[in-house]
Amino acid sequence: MADFVSKSTVKSAERILATPFANKAALNTLIGDILVDNPWGCTSYVSGGENLPAVSKSSEYYSGTIIYENNDGKQIGRISVKSQSSAGFDTTVTNVLANEALETSMGGTGSHDSSEDGFSITLKCHAANGELYNVTFKRDKVSVTSYESDAILTTIETWADTIPSLA
Repeated sequence: MADFVSKSTVKSAERILATPFANKAALNTLIGDILVDNPWGCTSYVSGGENLPAVSKSSEYYSGTIIYENNDGKQIGRISVKSQSSAGFDTTVTNVLANEALETSMGGTGSHDSSEDGFSITLKCHAANGELYNVTFKRDKVSVTSYESDAILTTIETWADTIPSLA
């Protein structure tokens, strides 16, 4: 019987942030800068006959919780909210909080504590050497995955060292 033979070594690395992103706006500002400035020197490429950008969002989500408290300040309910876009998340939170029938059925007043929000944005990048890899930003860490060349990680790490929010 034939054996599987390794053809590559796919690596991953992660940096835990000393201070988590304060909010999704701070993360989205950083992501916007990366998409515009392309600080890792990625290159556009062709796949399936389509021209693709050097760096693009491949996924994103935002999550949070609406807490319901009674008149005594006791938590009596909670609703989890998750959305695939920042604006969608804000709209959903606003709509849930404005829903008087929901507050009545919960028996308390709803509030959103954004310090508990979670968010994740994954960027798909095409390195000059032809490799595709991912960089995922979460509230408390950054991960680089699916790369082979150590030069990719070195480039991202050198860049991240210059960004105070990624310390």
